[in-house]
Amino acid sequence: MNPNQNPNPILELADVVYSYPGTDNKALDRLSLALPAGRQIALCGHNGSGKSTFFLHAVGIHRPQSGTVRWKGAPVSYKRKELLELRRQVGLVFQDPEQQLILGTPYEDVSYGLRNAGVPEPEIRARTGAVLERMGLEDLAHTPIHHLSLGQKKRVTLAGVLVLEPSLLLLDEPTAYLDRASERLLLDELADIRRSGVTVVMATHDMDLAYTWADQVLVMDKGACLLQGPPAQVFAETETIGRIGLELPLLLRLWQSLPRELREGADPPRSADAFGELLAARLQAAASRS
Repeated sequence: MNPNQNPNPILELADVVYSYPGTDNKALDRLSLALPAGRQIALCGHNGSGKSTFFLHAVGIHRPQSGTVRWKGAPVSYKRKELLELRRQVGLVFQDPEQQLILGTPYEDVSYGLRNAGVPEPEIRARTGAVLERMGLEDLAHTPIHHLSLGQKKRVTLAGVLVLEPSLLLLDEPTAYLDRASERLLLDELADIRRSGVTVVMATHDMDLAYTWADQVLVMDKGACLLQGPPAQVFAETETIGRIGLELPLLLRLWQSLPRELREGADPPRSADAFGELLAARLQAAASRS
């Protein structure tokens, strides 16, 4: 894959190689990919495929042993001042919120990054209050963290990243262990974040979510990016998807199970509602011809 194929990448990796200390296995093996700005991007692959290692390179925690990471077209600098600025612009939210929550209440935790950056106190109060309200957490601002539900904790960690006003948001399995209501709320919030101009990348094992949610899908395996493109294009590569042990999205499998005459000339639907509407229209048209 050529990362330069994307005309407007916010982050690019070119031939990045990285191995963890004590092993010869490559966590990233000449990884090349490009994240298009302003999109919702699903990053798919099994555990050990390199998704988390890629995220750690994106925020400069890991440094390539060879290859290049570019941020908005320029190679990433690993000097302290430049790294601090990169980590302000690239927000990373871990799968387990307990790894990221360090203070006692949502207000304290969300405001910590601003205070650590030397932002004046009036601005800290304004920005922290605004992001807590945006995330529906204003009534929980001073509630002890350990009293919050898992979904609420995940929203606090997200708020703690958003308060720094990043350009790129990376989320590691953000819907894991959430009930349907909490997942829907989180996805609605991510849609609002994307509409504000932030590029959102979600690492997920959920192929159904990747298919219905993302504008672009990236598939990683053994430290390399095998596929990248719109969901319908990526999941049309059934041989590659099957070879690495991933499943096709349920909605796509249902679509492919329909008779050819019902599918002909139509793009695969990307939501249950669209599937139902298209199927009903096709069945009605078939009935009118008979």
